[in-house]
Amino acid sequence: MSIKLFSPAPHKELLPLNRIDPEYKKQRLKVFLGIFLGYAGYYLVRKNFSLAMPDLIDQGFSKAQLGFALSGVSIAYGLSKFLMGNVSDRSNARNFLTAGLVLSAFTMIFMGMFPFATSSIAVMFILLFLNGWFQGMGWPPCGRVVVHWYSIKERGTMMSIWNVAHNVGGGLVGPIAILAIEIFADWHSKFYFPGFIALFFAVIAYILVRDTPQSCGLPPIEEYKNDYPKNYSADQEKEFTAKEIFFKYVFNNRMLWYIAFANAFVYLVRYGILDWAPTFLEEAKGFSLKESGMAYFFYEYAGIPGTLLCGLISDKVFKGRRAPATIIYMVLVLVAVLVYWKNPPGNIWIDNAALIAIGFLIYGPVMLIGVQALDLVPKKAAGTAAGLTGLFGYMGGALFANIAIGLVVDKWGWDGGFEVIVAACVLSIFFTALTWNREKRNLAAM
Repeated sequence: MSIKLFSPAPHKELLPLNRIDPEYKKQRLKVFLGIFLGYAGYYLVRKNFSLAMPDLIDQGFSKAQLGFALSGVSIAYGLSKFLMGNVSDRSNARNFLTAGLVLSAFTMIFMGMFPFATSSIAVMFILLFLNGWFQGMGWPPCGRVVVHWYSIKERGTMMSIWNVAHNVGGGLVGPIAILAIEIFADWHSKFYFPGFIALFFAVIAYILVRDTPQSCGLPPIEEYKNDYPKNYSADQEKEFTAKEIFFKYVFNNRMLWYIAFANAFVYLVRYGILDWAPTFLEEAKGFSLKESGMAYFFYEYAGIPGTLLCGLISDKVFKGRRAPATIIYMVLVLVAVLVYWKNPPGNIWIDNAALIAIGFLIYGPVMLIGVQALDLVPKKAAGTAAGLTGLFGYMGGALFANIAIGLVVDKWGWDGGFEVIVAACVLSIFFTALTWNREKRNLAAM
């Protein structure tokens, strides 16, 4: 069971009929804004370590050592998104989302305020592991909010818009790091300054988010929108046990396993590029701190139109099928990665254009895999289903990007690292293709 602080908000007596529509519209806007800004806040304190890695290399740490420390985030996040996702399915999204962000922010503030926190790989690994665990408390409650407040026919569009929060928060990290250095003249400020800003975002999220429509005296979204998914029943409005969620709706779902494997390779590409971009650009391309920070910004913000377009293509062109759009995007990612890798140093605009293209494209598949996970299970199991794909994404893809790419680059140079990323592009396409026919049959049956 969830602890008392996180217990689902109790259902209230239904509001009078004439108040339901205006109240629903007001609350839907508020909760969406709350999860958007709340999740953007999570990204302010997720990737600070990547921007500090060049400074840590100057302190004498190797890329392999830093890759190991960074792996703490991926190990913890993958486990937390799955295990805490199950807790989230049985918790109040408002409290759960806010608590995770506050704890993550304090971890980064601690890492920046106390010099011993960056004095050894062991200490950095522990702190990054804790941060990764708290970060895993972000996605599941947001998924819970979306599936409770938005119907099946709205979900793809709303998830693609919400997914932009990744880019808003992640893209701000570069400029905030530059501002922190200018204000404090201390590279440790890359940790604590974003942490304090994230606390402000946590307050906003707590003010705006509400758990379920029923907790506000409103009917279920299916009833309000008259949009009932296949196999929907009133029993799905009850809270499931952990056993029901794991064994009835998640572990025996073959499609969920296919997209989980695909997600591992999508995340390897995503974090293989993202986590090592500042170091690669400064070492191999001759970028300055300001140039690499702005490149990081461009990469993240390019994902905004890319994600929205991907959701639109999936819904409108492929009629709700996710595999075709994912495959198209990953083929184009492969092309952009090759340009980013092979472009000779000195052509800064080509490097930026390639990085922007990767950012534009990679978040579409990340988003679509999450939407597929939500579509494949009842809404009370949404966090656990998304957590399974996240477990593979972070324990497989992101962890490999952190540790293995650091080791590969130390031994075989950047060419070796990019060969790994190219292989991941190909494998993500392969595993996504395994869902092609079954997805088509499932949609035809609805």
